[in-house]
Amino acid sequence: MLSTCEPFGTLLLALAVTVIEVALIVSLMLTGGPATAALARDTVFASIMIILNGMVGVCLMLGASRHGEQSFGLYGVNATLAALAAVSVITLVLPNATTSTSGPSYSISQLAFVAVVSLALYGVFVLVQTVSHRDYFQPQRDSALAAIEHAPRPSNGATAVSAILLIVCLCAVILLAKALAPVIEAVVDSVQAPKAVVGVIVAAIVLLPESLAALTAARANRLQTSLNLALGSAMASIGLTIPTVAVVSIATGWTLVLGLDPSSTILLALSLLVAALSLGTGKTTVLQGAVHLVIFGVYLFTTVVP
Repeated sequence: MLSTCEPFGTLLLALAVTVIEVALIVSLMLTGGPATAALARDTVFASIMIILNGMVGVCLMLGASRHGEQSFGLYGVNATLAALAAVSVITLVLPNATTSTSGPSYSISQLAFVAVVSLALYGVFVLVQTVSHRDYFQPQRDSALAAIEHAPRPSNGATAVSAILLIVCLCAVILLAKALAPVIEAVVDSVQAPKAVVGVIVAAIVLLPESLAALTAARANRLQTSLNLALGSAMASIGLTIPTVAVVSIATGWTLVLGLDPSSTILLALSLLVAALSLGTGKTTVLQGAVHLVIFGVYLFTTVVP
């Protein structure tokens, strides 16, 4: 019997993680002022690279090494990759080509428009994932997962208690994030690392719970759930973070740097291309995972040593 809760569970986890990410970014922006103009870009780009290459690569490697060839539904993954590619290029690459303002940033009207577009595209993605084409994101019925028995749906009372506890925990994490933000910047400055490393650290911290959940699913031969977690998190990261920081930027009058430098643009394009190719057959092996991990290693190295 297929789980009746998929993909709602993965969506909820992605939203919770994104709330923490946004809280960290906004806290750092309000603390650091205009000097953090590129923080949102660095964090969102780091999230995409960690998810598309690090998280997906490890899941494919460990899943395939344990179960051999793994399979998943093509329709949901392809639809998510298409949406992710569009919103990534619009927010992280296109600012370099616009002429209304100098530098890799949007004008106020452009930024507001891109924020609305990003939020709208994420809204359509959630609608497709949870309502109109929910079956695209569920494990294939002819796979071994069809025989797995899932736990029954929780009662309304248990659901309400879980929702309250989730909100309480998110509030606690957000408060801790406010105290953690200056520490992250201080550590990066103390080792004289590039400012982009702050974005990598923030993204790595907030994506850790989701990465562990995706890895657990891959090891249990539930690759569809693993990919739902990974790609859904990438969509939530860019689709919700950019509109939020855009509001902060417009409200404070600070310039928001979004355009990537040439080397990062190449890595983003390579990551999207490789993801489309490696996840374009509905089956994965160790080789695809190794390719993703190599790209992730190159990204980390060039971030520390530009």
